Amino acid sequence: MAARTKQQPPEPAPQPAPHVRVAVVGSGFGGLGAGVRLRRAGITDFVILERAGAVGGTWRDNSYPGCACDVPSHLYSFSFAPNPEWPRSFSGQPDIRAYLEKVADVFGLRPHLRFHAEVTELRWEAEHTRWRVTTAAGTWTADAVVCAAGPLADPQIPDLPGLDAFPGKVFHSSRWDHDYDLAGKRVAVVGTGASAAQIIPAIQPEVGKLTVFQRTPAWVLPRRDREITAAEKWLHAALPPTGALRRGTLFALRELQVDAFVRRPGALKLVQKLAETHLARAVHDPALRARLTPGYRIGCKRILLSNTYYPALAAANTEVVASGLREVRGSTLVAADGSEHEVDAIVFGTGFHVTDMPIAERVHGVGGTSLRDSWKGGMEALRGSTVHGFPNLFFVIGPNTGLGNSSMILMIESQLNYLIDALATLDAVGATAMQPTPRAQRRWNLELQHRMERTVWSTGGCRSWYLDETGKNTVLWPGSTSSFRRATRRVDLAEYELIKRTAPVAAQEVVPA
Repeated sequence: MAARTKQQPPEPAPQPAPHVRVAVVGSGFGGLGAGVRLRRAGITDFVILERAGAVGGTWRDNSYPGCACDVPSHLYSFSFAPNPEWPRSFSGQPDIRAYLEKVADVFGLRPHLRFHAEVTELRWEAEHTRWRVTTAAGTWTADAVVCAAGPLADPQIPDLPGLDAFPGKVFHSSRWDHDYDLAGKRVAVVGTGASAAQIIPAIQPEVGKLTVFQRTPAWVLPRRDREITAAEKWLHAALPPTGALRRGTLFALRELQVDAFVRRPGALKLVQKLAETHLARAVHDPALRARLTPGYRIGCKRILLSNTYYPALAAANTEVVASGLREVRGSTLVAADGSEHEVDAIVFGTGFHVTDMPIAERVHGVGGTSLRDSWKGGMEALRGSTVHGFPNLFFVIGPNTGLGNSSMILMIESQLNYLIDALATLDAVGATAMQPTPRAQRRWNLELQHRMERTVWSTGGCRSWYLDETGKNTVLWPGSTSSFRRATRRVDLAEYELIKRTAPVAAQEVVPA
């Protein structure tokens, strides 16, 4: 009699990919703000996909010594979530991160959060009129995607000869190694931007030798920072309109500055004189002062705010190398001017992939075209929010929505207004998706770049991280935050192509278990 064969257990049935109305990428200010506004609009069928294990975005990643915001706290917060407990007029990273954690709690966003869910691919499925969202934590399908990954998310480290063989410690400012003790070490800081200007004063007193590689000096103004008194906190908590008045005053002061940046850069001469005075008072060595004096108009590059940066650069244990870093030979750093410097650790304050956002190569729209290919001529979107060929993809802090003088939260809230109106409009007209017409997108960007021509960022005589490799400014908004709010108040259907669903949502597409 033949032996009975043991039956193999059946393979598990593949599980359907869960479908949501909206998938939000990122849980910084943009992603959490999107979650709050979706819930307020009655949309609760959404997920917030976060690649890390906590909310906070750039304010979670950047924990370097001295990290703080250069926009006043009462303006650098959501209008719908005022915080009367800000400890300082310019609050530090721990307080801003705690604020974002509180927003996630107070507005009921925790059930929507999916941590360790880095998005590896976003693909438009025309046959189902939806997005397939592939992440490290699984796959979702979504009617719409909100990309709130942010421009200050992926660190940029220069490709330097010999860096891989450096025997010491190397890290970027946004990936600070808190386990590495800098005390007594010979430390190089590469870059003199906003992060470096906070790091340098924080670490200078403890390191043995500090070498700062400065490719281009920055203009620096005094930082009017102070502790917010208990009486002020009580007043803002007991009488919320006083907090709103404070915020409104800060907003108005910054709106008044816009004209000098975008229309009449010559009006910045007085501000530049203030910066020159600030430098002269802090740095008495004429040779060092000359190395720290920019050769371009103030405002062309980001203006730094600090009372401690110049004193740290003038300290006895600090050397300012007026040159970029060219190569690494063992533990020796060779500057572009040929000078050599022995160091134990390198800290890169070299910024982020802003004009070439890495997520663009992961996004595939109509016909499989990648967003990276679509942006080969430079990033552009309609009203900083939508891109032709990528239906129902909405950006928060999209192309040309950055600011040079005010709070990005104002711009984020404007784009969230636009997002909610777009979703409501789709429901109202019975459509499933929308994408801007090529003509509307092109017209918007031609006008935007025309306005950019007379801004200080274009006429100030510098090369900044606002510009892409072709010299085009694809980062900043050439106007006031009020004008952007007006431009994104409502969706204009004349600028859009509408798409209706051609297959039911419940189509039995599955992903392998």
